[in-house]
Amino acid sequence: MNILIVAAHPDDEVLGCGGAIAKHTQQGDIVHVLILAEGATSRTPQRDRKKLQNELSALAEVAHQASEILGVTSLTLHDFPDNRMDSCDLLDITKVIEQEIVQYQPEIIYTHHIGDVNIDHCRIHQAVVTATRPMPGSTVKTLLFFEIASSTEWQTPGSAPAFVPNWFVDISETLSLKLEALAAYESEMRPWPHARSVAALEHLARWRGASVGVEAAEAFILGRRVIS
Repeated sequence: MNILIVAAHPDDEVLGCGGAIAKHTQQGDIVHVLILAEGATSRTPQRDRKKLQNELSALAEVAHQASEILGVTSLTLHDFPDNRMDSCDLLDITKVIEQEIVQYQPEIIYTHHIGDVNIDHCRIHQAVVTATRPMPGSTVKTLLFFEIASSTEWQTPGSAPAFVPNWFVDISETLSLKLEALAAYESEMRPWPHARSVAALEHLARWRGASVGVEAAEAFILGRRVIS
């Protein structure tokens, strides 16, 4: 199968579904990763790509390293403004995703949950749902929404739809690869007990696994599934 991961920032693809990516590639599936926002530039008062060019280049290099660890076939990085994607026209984001769908003809797409604190995650969710509207002839049969530690669970009750997973992928055999890919993103990880620490991500995978009776799992919300 052809699989497409649509993520906001470098590291989101691993945080959200790194174990599932590795499982797909080990099974012989072709996985393409699309990362839309640049990362890093929201950490300064003004967006200044030139000033942060070295950091952005290093982050892109790490994204490629993580993709190699997980066995990804292709990685595409765009430069939408970090944590400012609400300033971009939804149509412009949607068209980039549509181009990827036309090029790679994915059967499964993984992307962000709508209820995250991070505005880029919400915006990309909207764009993916728009790009995957069920037109005749669409190759997309399954649409899955992932959680991002340090964003999804930080949303307060009632402020947005809660992440209530109904789809689990057993990553007992690929958790080590997910953790290795996360470790590659050293600049994006935080020390325990931060929610975006390698230790916290392992605990989350173990808890999601225990929730469904396996050693480790990633949890998703099923957006749509078409069975022929």
